[in-house]
Amino acid sequence: MPVLLFLIDTSASMNQRSHLGTSYLDIAKGAVETFLKLRSRDPASRGDRYMLVSFEEAPAGIKAGWKESHATFMTELRNLQAVGLTSIGQSLRTAFDLLNLNRLVSGIDNYGQGRNPFFLEPAIIVAITDGSKLTSSSGVQDELHLPLTTPLPGSELTKEPFRWDQRLFSLVLRIPGHTSPDPEPIGGVPLDPSPITPMCEVTGGRSYSVFSQRMLNQCLESLVQKIQSGVVINFEKTGPDPPPTEDSQIEMKYGPQSWHSCHKMIYVRPNPKTGVPVGHWPIPESFWPDQNSPTLPPRAAHPQVKFSCVDSEPMVVDKVPFDKYELEPSPLTQYILERKSPHSCWQVFVCNSAKYGELGQPFGYLKASTALNCVNLFVMPYNYPVVLPLLDDLITVHKFKPPAKWRQSFENYLKTVPPYYITALRKALRMMGAPNLLADNMEYGLSYSVVSYLKKLSQQAKIEADRVCASVGKKAALEGGIKLRCRSSALSLAHRKDFTQLLHSIMGDGPALPMEANTKEFAGFQLAALNKALKPQGLRNPYDIPRSHLLDQLSRMRRNLLHASICILKGQDQDQLHSVPIAQMGNYQDFLKHCPSPLREADPDQPKRLHTFGNPFKLDKKAMMVDEADEFVTGTQGKGKRPGESSSPAGGGAPKRRRCMSPLLRLGRAYTPPKTPPRNNDDTELGNHINNHLESNRNSDKEPSPAPESELIQQSDLLQLDEVENQENRVQENGQSSDSEFSLGKSQELNSELRVLITKEIRKPGRRYEKIFYLLKQIQGSLETRLIFLQSIIKEAARFKKRVLIEQLENFLEEIHLRANSMNHLDGL
Repeated sequence: MPVLLFLIDTSASMNQRSHLGTSYLDIAKGAVETFLKLRSRDPASRGDRYMLVSFEEAPAGIKAGWKESHATFMTELRNLQAVGLTSIGQSLRTAFDLLNLNRLVSGIDNYGQGRNPFFLEPAIIVAITDGSKLTSSSGVQDELHLPLTTPLPGSELTKEPFRWDQRLFSLVLRIPGHTSPDPEPIGGVPLDPSPITPMCEVTGGRSYSVFSQRMLNQCLESLVQKIQSGVVINFEKTGPDPPPTEDSQIEMKYGPQSWHSCHKMIYVRPNPKTGVPVGHWPIPESFWPDQNSPTLPPRAAHPQVKFSCVDSEPMVVDKVPFDKYELEPSPLTQYILERKSPHSCWQVFVCNSAKYGELGQPFGYLKASTALNCVNLFVMPYNYPVVLPLLDDLITVHKFKPPAKWRQSFENYLKTVPPYYITALRKALRMMGAPNLLADNMEYGLSYSVVSYLKKLSQQAKIEADRVCASVGKKAALEGGIKLRCRSSALSLAHRKDFTQLLHSIMGDGPALPMEANTKEFAGFQLAALNKALKPQGLRNPYDIPRSHLLDQLSRMRRNLLHASICILKGQDQDQLHSVPIAQMGNYQDFLKHCPSPLREADPDQPKRLHTFGNPFKLDKKAMMVDEADEFVTGTQGKGKRPGESSSPAGGGAPKRRRCMSPLLRLGRAYTPPKTPPRNNDDTELGNHINNHLESNRNSDKEPSPAPESELIQQSDLLQLDEVENQENRVQENGQSSDSEFSLGKSQELNSELRVLITKEIRKPGRRYEKIFYLLKQIQGSLETRLIFLQSIIKEAARFKKRVLIEQLENFLEEIHLRANSMNHLDGL
């Protein structure tokens, strides 16, 4: 996820106008917007992060940082004003410190443990300035100097203020104020001679000298192509030049050549599956870690990699991981490709990386691709010419069962390797299938004091990052002064034709003012007050109120007077308080940041309502769940029909009206048990047993409940059919058809409602089952009907994995069977 930081020159010289009629600051704003449009064409731009820094002093100069939204970035960009000095050195330091805020917290620099190219946070700084003299409060400067002191913790661990994955590009506006008769030069954009150019080249970037709008668009398209994931490395030749090969047509040249020293980038490609770069081996440090050293030596931002021009054979062992990075096109890559030797390589070193010897041991090699279209840097284990043959013998000869002689050779190799390579080597051996070759208690090379110091720096950096992020967006308190207002739209006294004569009559010889002066050029101008203790009046001057607004202002003043107990003076009407510019109407995220945290929902079972801006009635469809109990009451709504059947009645009439919800299911009404006729002995025994069982389940814990399914409807239909058959048999035996039909319908309706209520209680989390047994007490019908009802409730509890409830209901059902058998035995006697 690249970071794009725009550093905009907001000095007063940016108010100068070009021949296009726009100021340099307006051109800079338009250039940023054009850059964003060009960048949005790339699908990879979705992960970009944009920041904005001006030439003001920190923290006021940080307009958009790590936590600001894109809408805030665009708003702050449009509100930039060209006032102040050309303090580009301080602003660059602010930009670098802003980018480095989280590096110590995340441990991305890995101080003292080697440089990992795959641990990176690529950032590009685009500075847009006019290339004028560098001015500060101390005077005019000829060279660019960055402040040495910074509040960022851990900055002393790196010599430079930038890092190896941060590059600076500068657009220096040189658009003239009048159209030039000479045609524009065709070709590339030249470098600018301003003091910022050396700083760009040091970081791996460059500057552009812009003379027209066409050249500006050309530079922006080039900058978009520069957004690459990679790190900058200094490549320097060591030893003699290589002899010419047979296929190459390179002429031997003596003396320093451009390819002897290159300051270029290596591309670190992300993994196409995860989108994150993956690697195995670090680039060694330029010192040997000392466990007795209390501090770490500061490292250079870009590692100095030496390459030897002696041809070597590329080494790759199966199952041993290696890292491959493509080099940015440079004179070095051009020279290697012109040699046309893709089957040989040049070894690379880092000076002072070994315990003994200045050059150190090779950690990889440079090699041209087979197709001769690019040059790659292969990063291998440290001193790979020694360890790769050992690992090859371990795999092919010893079959991961090394003898004592091999172990001795491997231990001798480990003594020549920097200790921070042990972690990467252990991981590689685990990938190969030999995880037990390295002991777990091997030292990593850093002393206890250094480790403690790094942890302390990480904590301090976290505090500093929070402080800086909290200070972004807060306006600095302006110094008290007398604000000048234009009282009317008419011209001032200075625009009178006889103003020069009036001034001459008063003061004598005076300078003549230009007649084309614009009174609105400095609308926010203030006069400084000599007495700093004197604070300016916060209320408006009554003489500044237009005549047409006097009545409205009087009503506001009357409201403030009558509500004097309220500390805040309301100078606006209610409709004005809610009037928002069109450009800010969709900025809902910033509005949410300033809102207090909402209260929790009173009913967590209700579907969560989204804050969807523009449609407050939209519900989260994923959170919507079908309530099977309500579905059971209202009917199956056409479920289970055959394909040929229609949901509407024959004849095309109105659809069937849904059944109204029973009063038992309506919220807000207390449940009152229905009055039941006298029971027989079996019913009395069942009711007493329910009461006894109810008392034994008062205190219980909670347990989670799963999502419901739809099986209860079929069970309830079967129960109703059994109940109807049983009641019809009794009617035929007793001859009481009318009373039985009435009681049958009433009991069926009551049992259906009770079944719905019990189902809802089963769905609820927890183990409070008192209400379930209380509702079981209200079941109507014979003993056989109640037993079947109870069995259906047990099946319903099994669907929700209510183990405790199932056990209690089964015990309850077994006791009912025993009581029923004992009553039948007594009746037989």
